[in-house]
Amino acid sequence: MKKEFSVVIVEDAKLELKGTEEIFRTEIPEANIIGVASNEKELYHLLQSQVPDLLLLDLGLGGSTTVGVEICAKVKKEHPQMKVLVFTGELLNEKLWVDVLDAGADGITLKTGELLTKYEIYNVMAGKRNVFNQPILEKIVGRFRETVVKDTLRQKSLIQYEIDRYDECLLRHLALGYTKEMISSLKTMPFGVKSLEKRQADLVSRLFLENEQRGINVTRLVVRAIELHIIDVDNLEADE
Repeated sequence: MKKEFSVVIVEDAKLELKGTEEIFRTEIPEANIIGVASNEKELYHLLQSQVPDLLLLDLGLGGSTTVGVEICAKVKKEHPQMKVLVFTGELLNEKLWVDVLDAGADGITLKTGELLTKYEIYNVMAGKRNVFNQPILEKIVGRFRETVVKDTLRQKSLIQYEIDRYDECLLRHLALGYTKEMISSLKTMPFGVKSLEKRQADLVSRLFLENEQRGINVTRLVVRAIELHIIDVDNLEADE
């Protein structure tokens, strides 16, 4: 028999609260629900008398999508030993997931697919971090695959077109709208304007077929570099 532990549920939708309580009753009998709250005021009042082992926290309360993040940050600061598992219907707001993880949440379960299961509860109570249920894991794996594929294509292009760090720096800053005069003043670029012009012409000869090289301007060169994954349009940052 697993060790008993106490739980407080923060949920403002009565029907969803009833379903969550039923999950605990049938799947996790060792969990003792010591209180429920529909807003932050009720929660803070509960915590004055007893701090649970686990806080099951809905992010969207009273029409707000950020109050759950604020609650998580506050209770984790005041009660760092308390586990916080977010159970949310915010299915598309991935930025909100990042915010609540940064606020100290031990895990996130989405209200879709298989919903809340005993495995997420047990993992959080066992001290594991970044506990997710299947719907959010599928999203994470999908993003991971996209990143790996993109990185693989980039590495292939860097080798195939013999792109060194100065080529990448030049292309990245051209994409950011820098002039060659501005690029030549960067600490990471030890070349004058004339040398950069020669490097740009050399890039055109490497990235385009011979019959395509006439009339290639900076914009077309940058677009080609993006098409070949030499520079990542989602991660364009300037050097000092």
